[in-house]
Amino acid sequence: MSRIKVVSFDLEGTLVTPDFSQAVWYEGIPSLYATRSGISLEKAKAEVQKEYQKVGDQRLEWYDIKYWVNYFDLDGYQELLENCRGRVAYYPEVISVLSSLGKIYPLIIATGTAGEFLPHLLSKIKGCFIRVFSSVSDYGQLKTPSFYLKICGEMGILPEDMAHVGDNWQFDFTIPREVGINAFYLGRKEPPGLESITNLRQLRPRLLQL
Repeated sequence: MSRIKVVSFDLEGTLVTPDFSQAVWYEGIPSLYATRSGISLEKAKAEVQKEYQKVGDQRLEWYDIKYWVNYFDLDGYQELLENCRGRVAYYPEVISVLSSLGKIYPLIIATGTAGEFLPHLLSKIKGCFIRVFSSVSDYGQLKTPSFYLKICGEMGILPEDMAHVGDNWQFDFTIPREVGINAFYLGRKEPPGLESITNLRQLRPRLLQL
């Protein structure tokens, strides 16, 4: 029997495909910016992406839609998110895996996605989880060692009592491993390894070995 007390999942790229966020960041915001600036959509996309790249994904602003709406002087983001809601999609095995694992373990979300996105991304699976933690919105940080330790503290468990799976080698594997969490890297297009999986169906056997 596994000694794991809590199983944690990353969200985007792990449970939910990137389609929704891609639509928001690379279609929706450039479209609003093109309208506001009176330029072509093609030019707006190029300018917006240039500004994204200046910030990079190692800074909080990268994940903060309020920051970008203010930066580009747009009217708001709620309607934009709602308009992109139809792009939310889950990987094929997600619903069955969550249903199966939820009968054995308490499940949580540990994500770097900002809170504004979560009602849309979790619309069909929120009931599978007892807690949802956003590093950006709840703690004002990236997925740092501190973030994972805070989760363990709030869940009342030791790091070794938790397993986490996600698709980012740094944020979902290396960092949680640093603090003693049993982390698995999800590489959907990569060969499986001792500490990696290619499909969430492979997670349960790994958990039972811990």
